[in-house]
Amino acid sequence: MTDVEAAEPLARRLAETRAALGDEHPDTLSAMLDLAEAWWAQGRLIAARRLEEKVVSVRRRRLGEAHPETLRAVGKLAVTMAAQGELAEARQLQEAVADGMRLRHGEDGRETLRAVNNLAGTVAAQGDLAAARSLLEEVVEALSDAFGAEDADTLAAIGNLAAVMWQAGDQAEAYELQRQVVTSRRRRFGDADASVRAARAVLEMMERDAGG
Repeated sequence: MTDVEAAEPLARRLAETRAALGDEHPDTLSAMLDLAEAWWAQGRLIAARRLEEKVVSVRRRRLGEAHPETLRAVGKLAVTMAAQGELAEARQLQEAVADGMRLRHGEDGRETLRAVNNLAGTVAAQGDLAAARSLLEEVVEALSDAFGAEDADTLAAIGNLAAVMWQAGDQAEAYELQRQVVTSRRRRFGDADASVRAARAVLEMMERDAGG
C-alpha cells in the first residue's frame, strides 16, 4: 500500500467521525493525529502540522497541559516542527514533554523514553552529536533493560543511535548497530514489513557511503 493509499481511508474516517461526533470529540482528535501521521509520511508537513496544532489546542484546553494525551500530541507537533527546521522551538517543546512524561511515568517509563528519543533527534539536528549520542545511549540501555533488545521502541532508538554515530564518524560501530536493527526487525516482522525495508535502506546507504 502506498502512502497515498494509506491516507485516503484515514481522511474518510476523519470526515465521518467529525460529522458524527463533532470537531473536538476524542475520537475525532485521534483520527486527526492518524491522518497527520499519514500525511507526514507523504511529506505533507504543513497539512500534518495544521491537524496537530488543532489537536494540541483542544487537548490543552480540555485536558490541561500536563495530561498524557496532551503531551503526546505536543510531542508529535514538535517532531513536525523540527522537520520544518524550527529546531529551537521544537527542542523546547520536547524537553517539556519529556519532563511531563517523567512526572507521569517515571524516568524509565516507555512514554518518557520515547520522548527523550525524539528529543535526541532534534539535539542531533542542532549539531550537538555528542549530547544526542549520550541521550540515545541512555534510552537504548533503559529500553533494553525494561522491554528487551528486540522491542520496537528499542530498535527505533538503536537505529537513531546508529545514525548519530555515523554522522560523528564512528562508522564501523554504527554499521554494526544498524545491521543488528535489520536482523532483529526481519526476524520479528518479516522482510515485507515497512520498518524492515526502511532499516535495510539505511544499511545499504551506509554501505554505499563507505564504499562497501
